Amino acid sequence: MSTATVPFSVQLREASASQHAAARTSGFVSALLGGGLGVDAFARYTEQLWFVYAALEGGTAGKGQSHGQGPGRGPEADPVAGPFLSPELARTPGLARDLAYLRGPDWRHDLAPLPATAAYAARIEECAASWRGGYLAHHYTRYLGDLSGGQALGDRAEKQWGFAHRGDGVRFYAFDGIGNPAAFKRDYHRRLDALPVSGREKARIVDECRRAFDHNSAVFRELGELYLA
Repeated sequence: MSTATVPFSVQLREASASQHAAARTSGFVSALLGGGLGVDAFARYTEQLWFVYAALEGGTAGKGQSHGQGPGRGPEADPVAGPFLSPELARTPGLARDLAYLRGPDWRHDLAPLPATAAYAARIEECAASWRGGYLAHHYTRYLGDLSGGQALGDRAEKQWGFAHRGDGVRFYAFDGIGNPAAFKRDYHRRLDALPVSGREKARIVDECRRAFDHNSAVFRELGELYLA
């Protein structure tokens, strides 16, 4: 079957399946889910997420500027990025509360990304500034992952360290504005399938999706070097 007849959402999922599996089964993630790491490792991972989502949501990690804005000015009117910018997805407000709980009220003072995180955030910002299709690849990779397998990390943290269900410490994993995650994901997939871009542009977005997973895996590798040595 040619790619022209395969829904774009399926193309994205299938093309990135191996990178997705590699990220999901990395040593760091496996140890975190298996209960082999302490809360400091979870907090350090949460710090890295802050930089990634600050880039995705249009703010700067150091200044906490406007969130949920996506790439450039007026993204809601952009035919590629606009349909995917849902305020219910915003993660930075929850991350700020989680980090205040995990690291204390001065959590921003010594906050610094790992090298792999800095490269990841820089690539998101580059796409946000100049290529809406690339930005969408990162948006898809992160947010739909958060609504799916990413929930397991929140569940493990609650059980291991006694956090209240999706309370402070794990608010990142709470999508309170999305009543039916399965329905939301189905609608997201429909929007992907209706994306008004050429086949060549879709191929570029697929490649960027793979790159996004590789960036994510690089962050896990560096976290593993810190906590699994």
